[in-house]
Amino acid sequence: MTPREVVESFWEAMRANDWDAAARHFATDAVIEWPCTGERMRSPAAWAELQARYPAAGRWSFDLHRLIADESTAVSECTVTDGEQSARVVAITEVEGDEIVRQTEYWTVAYEPADWRADLVERIEPVP
Repeated sequence: MTPREVVESFWEAMRANDWDAAARHFATDAVIEWPCTGERMRSPAAWAELQARYPAAGRWSFDLHRLIADESTAVSECTVTDGEQSARVVAITEVEGDEIVRQTEYWTVAYEPADWRADLVERIEPVP
């Protein structure tokens, strides 16, 4: 599989809310990092358990906005929501063979821009 295919398959498993299937995309020694919260997971099983325990109002949905890939790395941008809470994730995924060996996920939430720059910008729809 190409890195694009690996990451597409990963997001398909996420859309199915099948955390174990998604975790099977990771190498056994994969590293998953969340720099925004300063967390690192060194086990696909720990990552899957974190997904299963994450507080949610309902089923998670994943809207993949873009996926850019080369021969070893993929970058994806996705909106995630459970119907009550929403966030945007940008994931940088390193792939070797058919496995994800490292994934760095940047989770963002919208916030109001500063008033001092209002005359310099055009407002667009913020990320959820």
